[in-house]
Amino acid sequence: MARQSIVDAAPPTIGKAQFAYDWLKTRINDGTFGPGFRLVLDQIARDTSMSPVPVREAIRRLEAEGLVTFARNVGAQVAMLDPTEYQHTMQTLGLVEGAATALSAPTLSPAAIARARQINAQMRDTLRHFDPTRFTSLNRDFHSELYSTCPNPHILDLVHRGWNRLSVLRESTFGFVPGRAAESVAEHDHILDLIEQHASAAEIEHAARDHRLATLNAFLSSRNKEGIS
Repeated sequence: MARQSIVDAAPPTIGKAQFAYDWLKTRINDGTFGPGFRLVLDQIARDTSMSPVPVREAIRRLEAEGLVTFARNVGAQVAMLDPTEYQHTMQTLGLVEGAATALSAPTLSPAAIARARQINAQMRDTLRHFDPTRFTSLNRDFHSELYSTCPNPHILDLVHRGWNRLSVLRESTFGFVPGRAAESVAEHDHILDLIEQHASAAEIEHAARDHRLATLNAFLSSRNKEGIS
């Protein structure tokens, strides 16, 4: 019996380049292709039963998102993320996510706020038997609700790029500093309170930015105490 192409099995509305992008990104995000993993064009083309052209396009797209890098004599590989790069990404995300949240706040519906509170309640529940990966997934869902109605597509694009860049970390930041998780949940409540109280855009933006930077500072402090360079 002839082997069915993976692409042939995909929904017809998904183009080959999009399918290759989704296929690669899923394996990067779940750790199948870890930092430094070589992305060999011909091998991926064989694994996905397609030509190298859409695979190359998908890899270039992942490179633009910071998930893939190109090295001389190596080719494409899953990006490594060192502490300095992590710091820069978190600082940038704090700025753009804070702005996106502030711009989104006036048009957030009561239903969206309720969903955010429900997600935060789930995050609080995970603290009993802490699962850093689950907590981080919920954390992204929470913040996605807060900036969901941001009217500026350019800021949203930067926010999404920041989150995608952070996803190359195989371990949640909260796995390094689990004590930060409870503080994060409390800060979420505070941001939601500000939104419901129709606080100024500047106050909401500063709260969201400080929230992001507090996680970064906790991570850096933990590394310094452990003597990690």
